[in-house]
Amino acid sequence: MKINYDSLMKQIIEEIPSNTVPTLLLHTCCAPCSSAVIKRLSNFFKITVLYYNPNIEPKEEYEKRKEEQKRFLMEYKTVHPVSFLDCDYENEKFLDIAKGLEEEKEGGARCPKCFFLRLSYTAQLAKKNSFDYFGTSLTVSPYKNAQILNQIGKRLEKDYDIKYLYSDFKKNNGYKESIELSKDYNLYRQDYCGCKFSKIEREKIKQQKII
Repeated sequence: MKINYDSLMKQIIEEIPSNTVPTLLLHTCCAPCSSAVIKRLSNFFKITVLYYNPNIEPKEEYEKRKEEQKRFLMEYKTVHPVSFLDCDYENEKFLDIAKGLEEEKEGGARCPKCFFLRLSYTAQLAKKNSFDYFGTSLTVSPYKNAQILNQIGKRLEKDYDIKYLYSDFKKNNGYKESIELSKDYNLYRQDYCGCKFSKIEREKIKQQKII
């Protein structure tokens, strides 16, 4: 049975003591996906955005998305300040976990391993730096399985003894709002998930449409 993680997040927020603003280390994949998430959460949390995405290729694409993320944070006004935490690219770690799964379609067996790689890094960093919560903007995408993402978050919450912010940000028109905010801030929107395998898959789809 599917769990309503949007309702679970609302419950977590409602239980935050008054006059308290907990800290949240929020993993993000790009500015467009993060936009609606930051809009929704920044009233309740002091957010630090963590751009840890070793899956994104080529390096130029990684840098382009990172700069757009930083630009959005500079331009978007929030009640509580939102900061940015950079990190190493570490593309080799993604390629290592993707071995043997190169032919999987987007959403297949390769994706949960990629989710785990990025979220485990986030959880470790959140614990090390004494954040109150860690979470991810990935659940805003209709192409990402929120059930799997939250199951991973739940496991890491236990492994690292750090609270996970359950979510399904695509609910309540979250994805639609991210598109609208992307237009408002003229954000670069990529046409593939990030890894070279998803890019190859997307190019094949484009070619089939042309034919």
